[in-house]
Amino acid sequence: MRLTAGPGRGPNGVPLAIAVSPILSARIRAQDLERIQAAAPGSRIVNLSVEGLADGPVDDVEVLLRGWLVAEAFDRLLVRAPHLTWVHSATSGVERALTPAALARDVLVTNARGVFSRPIAEHVLLMILAVSRHLPELLELQHERTWQPLEGRELRELTVGIVGYGSLGRSVASLASAFGSRVIAMRRRPDMGDARPTRDPGTDDGDVFPFEPRLDRLVGPDRLHELLGESDVVVLAAPLTPETEGMIDEAAVAAMKRDAWLINVARGRLIDDKALIRALRENRIGGAALDTFRDEPLPQSSPYWELSNVILTPHTAWSSARVLDRSIDLFCDNLVRFSRGEPLRNVVDPAAGY
Repeated sequence: MRLTAGPGRGPNGVPLAIAVSPILSARIRAQDLERIQAAAPGSRIVNLSVEGLADGPVDDVEVLLRGWLVAEAFDRLLVRAPHLTWVHSATSGVERALTPAALARDVLVTNARGVFSRPIAEHVLLMILAVSRHLPELLELQHERTWQPLEGRELRELTVGIVGYGSLGRSVASLASAFGSRVIAMRRRPDMGDARPTRDPGTDDGDVFPFEPRLDRLVGPDRLHELLGESDVVVLAAPLTPETEGMIDEAAVAAMKRDAWLINVARGRLIDDKALIRALRENRIGGAALDTFRDEPLPQSSPYWELSNVILTPHTAWSSARVLDRSIDLFCDNLVRFSRGEPLRNVVDPAAGY
């Protein structure tokens, strides 16, 4: 797997030009452009719109910081920028960067692994606490002006199953372990063990979780149904790949406990929506807390809106005032590495899809 794409053709190895598209907002911030310029002095920065419209020539662009950019615009840019060799995805998912055109060009892709892990993990714990303490039901009782105490469950009574044990999965495991939950995790290569530190690329010292994850065991994809059958809460934290798309299907839902909850903070396409909606309607599982969907914004016609055992959030688990700063920190660090011809951080394996 190729780890470097530099040095660039500009002064002191910096790229001649860097293209940037909006990250997490309508426009990239002026202070972020200044930081990028400081990391690659002498590079020309080209601003791209979501539709791929550029405010300058792109024929000498060697690096792309990809935020919001439609797939068609990305492929058009590849044609117009023959020297583009490195794409940094400002999200953890890279399915939109690993297009056939990019793969054919052998473009190096890096991602934002670790940047969003802390706020998403905190969102997951929010959902686990809300479900275990019956917060949705208590809010409904409040709305009805009904005084009816409900018995909750302590988190140390729960088994949390984490599907996908990368940066996000480890962060969820860290917090769940701190509450005393039993944690089971699944990853594509369980034989790799759990040797990685809690600190992930893209984080600073203030973002290190103080608790090392404590796993009951780490299993492979062939034991997914075993994990589902033991878990009181199932957390989807896996990347979207051809192997994981639709993995929560009819058989997977059937393997879950009748009172178990499914939490999805990864990708909507991991779930077979028809199978999950049937199970929720028939109360074959406890419920689902969904932050990401196959189609976004979620259409008004979606049955999910009407189900009382579903908690919907508008793809907001990642949201934090710190994530944009961490995104730019990671990209700028890689820019310096690029200029020096050093290995980049968070390099994506095209064969694995993450």
